[in-house]
Amino acid sequence: MHNSLLLQIDSAMGSGIMGQVFLFGSIILIMYFFMIRPQQKKQKDTAKFISDIKKGEQVVTVGGIHGKVYSVEGDIVTIDLDKGVKIRVEKSALSLDYTKKLSTEK
Repeated sequence: MHNSLLLQIDSAMGSGIMGQVFLFGSIILIMYFFMIRPQQKKQKDTAKFISDIKKGEQVVTVGGIHGKVYSVEGDIVTIDLDKGVKIRVEKSALSLDYTKKLSTEK
């Protein structure tokens, strides 16, 4: 009788540990699909946007400056703000989100 009680306690403890492992595994999966994966996709989209910048495209910088790409030289983009007014910015200063927003408003 004493041995059967120990077996019941031992099996109950084993299933509790498996339940906790399953719970933590589920939490990690949920975090991956709702937090990590979308962030990785956004980084990939931003990198593609920056590498595909071409002359004549309308862009918006992270600081909110709107303009048209005048030239691209390596990591530097010259943006034409108005007739004769140009600024040079790093490609990383261009915002994919704001540029998408600008194109959907038109």
